[in-house]
Amino acid sequence: MDLSTLCQSVIDLAKSTGKYILEESSKSKRIEAKGKNDFVTHIDKGSEERLVKGLSEMLPEAGFVAEEGTSEKVGEEYNWIVDPIDGTTNFIHGLSPFAISIALEYKKEMVLGVVYELGLNECFYSWKGAPAYLNGKEIVTSEAPTISDSLIATGFPYSNFSKIEGFNKTMDYFMRNSHGLRRLGSAATDLAYVACGRFDGFYEYDLKPYDVAAGAFIVQQAGGKNCDLKGGDDYIYGRGIISGNSLMFDEFKDVVTSLMNE
Repeated sequence: MDLSTLCQSVIDLAKSTGKYILEESSKSKRIEAKGKNDFVTHIDKGSEERLVKGLSEMLPEAGFVAEEGTSEKVGEEYNWIVDPIDGTTNFIHGLSPFAISIALEYKKEMVLGVVYELGLNECFYSWKGAPAYLNGKEIVTSEAPTISDSLIATGFPYSNFSKIEGFNKTMDYFMRNSHGLRRLGSAATDLAYVACGRFDGFYEYDLKPYDVAAGAFIVQQAGGKNCDLKGGDDYIYGRGIISGNSLMFDEFKDVVTSLMNE
């Protein structure tokens, strides 16, 4: 399989779906509540249908892990991990960022990732064996050597508050000991920003695979590192991630894991 050709096809699909999202958003956003602070619009559903159809045509044998459940097919080897709009709450309120996130998993290993952030028309992508790119230009993670030199990003919990005390301790720590702490509202974009060096580190708990799969892969391809909230490798399905450049990663990981797990 030619992953570079496949990646370009995925980028084209993401951009055409992004055009649909922006055109539909100028008309209306019919909002349905999936739960408290958890919303879905008809545009989420319509965009996921377009993505599933297009990706199925590219790779008929592949299954899907998709936020809105458009397809429940599970592939024996290949599975697409898709979020049609990562940052739906931002989208509903007319804020950026919000992004389309698409990853391809082969035998439990990520081999392709695309994050298309619509607000700035920025497409971050990579495939196995390739560098990471932003709109055609190669990107790498930052060279910040320590937390004290770093700008850190996180995400706030909206339904699972089981780790809120530890999470609050991490925020206090980074507010006091880094350049600053940011919360954008789109984990896929946060990870893409780690990959291109805008953020030096990102962490969040209670995430789903489709929130992080593409972005974490792009970070890896850009020279960064990822782990779960216990310092292990289950950051795609383990409902939490720590991501950062390779220079400050160990220090960053130690702070987050120790405070979150106290």
